Amino acid sequence: MTISLSNTGKRFNRDWIFRHLSYQFLSGSSYAIVGPNGSGKSTLLQTLSGALLINEGSIRYHENETTIVDEQVHRFLSYCAPYLELIEEMTATELLDFHQQFKPLMSSIDTSTALEMVGLATAGQKQIRHFSSGMKQRLKLAQAFFSATPVLLLDEPCTNLDKEGIALYHSLLDNYSKDRIVIISSNDPVEYAHCKSVIAIDDFKKW
Repeated sequence: MTISLSNTGKRFNRDWIFRHLSYQFLSGSSYAIVGPNGSGKSTLLQTLSGALLINEGSIRYHENETTIVDEQVHRFLSYCAPYLELIEEMTATELLDFHQQFKPLMSSIDTSTALEMVGLATAGQKQIRHFSSGMKQRLKLAQAFFSATPVLLLDEPCTNLDKEGIALYHSLLDNYSKDRIVIISSNDPVEYAHCKSVIAIDDFKKW
């Protein structure tokens, strides 16, 4: 799997968030998008996911040299971010079962296993609206890491996590990021210290 950006730019109204960004993301590698709050890290991640359209340049997705059409890109991506909402009327089990109708979990993991691995085994039948913020984040991590996708996009993945939750996040990275493209948007080294490549968003605000 590869994601290739060529002279890519995104603006809101007349303000460019980033511009002239050319880069290639490769399977088996991890990348950090860094910069101060409000610099455009999340915007870049959302353009990579297809949630936001770019204003210039191109983003191309390939699997085994086959081009993935824009309408199918979502099938290859998992996304975790603090601003993504969960269906709070569902239980954790119902949410993951529902999610699998659109994006299957890895073949070695079922719903109960996924919940157990993120410390939510006893909360599987509990409505998400009764979850703490940390429990919701653990569920989002499970939904992202355990989906059978070649691309993993993480925006501030340790938001609302305590010390044990951060250790869980690092364990998930160690065990479930092999052979994937992992892209992390953050300004906290705790979240991206393992990344081999770092993209400073401010480097693409000079034009």
